[in-house]
Amino acid sequence: MKCLVTGANGVTGSYVAKALQRAGHQVRGMVRPGRATAEMEALGIEAVEGELTSASDVERAVRGCDQIYHIAAVFRTAGHPDSYYTDVNVGGTIHLLEAARKAGCERVVHCSTGGVHGHIAVGPANEEYRFAPDDVYQRSKLEGELAAVAASRRGQPVAIFRPGPIYGEGDLRFLKLFRTIQKRQFAMIGNGRPHLQMVHLDDLTQGILCCGSRPEALGQVFLLAGPEAPTLNELTKLIAAELQVGPPFIRIPVWPVYTAGWLCEMLCVPFGIDPPLHRRRVGFFTHNREFDISKARRMIGYDPKVSLREGIRRTIAWYRTQGLLAPAPADRRAAEEASTG
Repeated sequence: MKCLVTGANGVTGSYVAKALQRAGHQVRGMVRPGRATAEMEALGIEAVEGELTSASDVERAVRGCDQIYHIAAVFRTAGHPDSYYTDVNVGGTIHLLEAARKAGCERVVHCSTGGVHGHIAVGPANEEYRFAPDDVYQRSKLEGELAAVAASRRGQPVAIFRPGPIYGEGDLRFLKLFRTIQKRQFAMIGNGRPHLQMVHLDDLTQGILCCGSRPEALGQVFLLAGPEAPTLNELTKLIAAELQVGPPFIRIPVWPVYTAGWLCEMLCVPFGIDPPLHRRRVGFFTHNREFDISKARRMIGYDPKVSLREGIRRTIAWYRTQGLLAPAPADRRAAEEASTG
């Protein structure tokens, strides 16, 4: 089978592309013009340059493919207007669905986000939990998901998944959290009791491939998250233990920081400057993200196996191999002894 993966040179997209290739499929990756493709091509993954905002680019990428894994999206960054999120995350999804329909693709697997639920007041949330996106990124992802749902209702073969917060080797979204804990600079905003149910990239990839292979997945939406839903207090304490530092102890009230975030956004965003503090970063500490993944387990055989401790340990090891975190104390001592010996 020939599979197209959008965003194949991104972190999640690269995991999916490599997993599909290992499963024996031909894989084509759609990437933005000018992006690095050498690693993909070295693995035998065909690279096609194009923009999701261009219907002709999308049609060219889809041509000849049996399945589409739509992973690409514009994430939270400064320097472009809100309309850009709509153009890529909504318009790009519509272009892809239409191109797949015209080409007679047997399945489109669409990546949404667990963030469409916003703060989960009463968890864990299942797929029917109310929508409450918090920012322009989440709103655009919800619109893109609804376009995929509409296509499915018109008879197009579509499966949709909503990942929890993603982490693991290759991903940098939680690097700042790990770094500040290691440096003993981390401050907990609020009481630390909200849950954060992350999903390791290995588990997420397994779930995505289930969405692409199981007939039961068609016409359905699935939450894909990890096997554990720690509180922020529990999560940061575990990260500290794996980093071999003391647990975080600094605590700050929510509202002064939230107000400062609002002021930073008002001053920076109009000039295309990434604010040093966002309100959404405060939301990280106040929003509960706990998910019920029983539907994916039951219907498509989703089986997350990476424990939180193992996933954190592996992520730390990868950060260290990349020089993104300081070595472990024992490794530093050994290096110092070797240099003086």
